Amino acid sequence: MVEPEQKALVDIAAEVMGDEDGRIGITYTGFCLTGLPHKRLPDDQGWEKRGHRVTLQIEPGRNGVGTPVRFVGVPYGARARMILLYLQTQAIKTGSREVELGRSMRDWLGRMGLSWGGETGRALREQATRISACSLKFHWEGDTAAGWDKGGFVRSGLRFHTRADDERQPTLWEDRVILDEVFYEVLRKHPVPLREAALRELADRSLSLDIYIWLAYRLHTLKKPTPIRWAALQEQFGTQTSLPTNFRRVFKKALAPAVAAYTEGRIEFDDDAGLVLHPSPPPIAPRIVAVGG
Repeated sequence: MVEPEQKALVDIAAEVMGDEDGRIGITYTGFCLTGLPHKRLPDDQGWEKRGHRVTLQIEPGRNGVGTPVRFVGVPYGARARMILLYLQTQAIKTGSREVELGRSMRDWLGRMGLSWGGETGRALREQATRISACSLKFHWEGDTAAGWDKGGFVRSGLRFHTRADDERQPTLWEDRVILDEVFYEVLRKHPVPLREAALRELADRSLSLDIYIWLAYRLHTLKKPTPIRWAALQEQFGTQTSLPTNFRRVFKKALAPAVAAYTEGRIEFDDDAGLVLHPSPPPIAPRIVAVGG
């Protein structure tokens, strides 16, 4: 009943609307306004992304000691985003910065359509290594953010090895991850609930994931229609080398799945001006999110 190019979007909306489990995911406010790189950077290159009143800076980690130093590189892409979403979700649900891995993580990623086998497993292990090694800090306007100077995503854990008797079955070096204390505290104070079914449908689309998370944070807080110009969209979602015409094409393509996954959202697209965001219900029913003590 729809054009072939629209069928995938209809399928996304149908899966989200038909979700009966009502499971939620959690992310930190800072990731709603900034994001990781979408593609791999040179391993020794840091990352800076500006958003509305906030800037994210990530420095690559170093693997071992000696000369020359080997950089691990900053995390990037959809796989890194899904690992971070799992860690943040579990930390808030359990009220602890100690997050179990093993079966719990495999089950969650399995629901997202991701497995430890083959190319997907290799990509997940690589991104986990990058996450565990890098350092980050968020700079909010009017806030020196000194507490982030030596911050990271995790304090320990999130490293992998392969069983000697079966190279196809990767296991975890440790059975838990301990989130960085500073990161955990700001996450507790500023959690943003997301719809797990929507995350599953966007698990292979890093830019669409970022747009969905941004809309989930912005739309339900608006009091009136709010225009967002192309310049602001490019600052948050583009790259320093993105030409305006190329960015508009890429953004428009990524916006469609994000909007399909946020079935309650009301967004107007304008080729010349950008977007108009309208006050909308949150992507999940209002509920109390326990953040633990």
